[in-house]
Amino acid sequence: MRFILTGGQVHDATQAIPLLTGIKATHVLGDKGYDSNQIVRFIQQQEAIAVIPPRSNRTTPREYDRELYKQRNLIERAFNKSKQWRRIATRYDRRSFYFMAGLHLASAITWSS
Repeated sequence: MRFILTGGQVHDATQAIPLLTGIKATHVLGDKGYDSNQIVRFIQQQEAIAVIPPRSNRTTPREYDRELYKQRNLIERAFNKSKQWRRIATRYDRRSFYFMAGLHLASAITWSS
């Protein structure tokens, strides 16, 4: 389990490659926000298959496994469960160190059950 804390104005896709570095996977699931040539190329270099639907503005849409993409629902539900923790949902802690500690604790408890 990995987390990278960024400012609220930073897009999630900027942290995709650092989060995927060093992880061996056969498939990487993501939503359309992660459909960039750089991210898809990185996933392919890691010998994995990118299961990311193409954005509507792509000139040549890529193919992806629609059935496997439906499994992303499990990931979304896991994140929604972690937001049940008030401290996580509201960013209650002032210091990032305390917030990350709470995030790890809440995730370990939520995802272990």
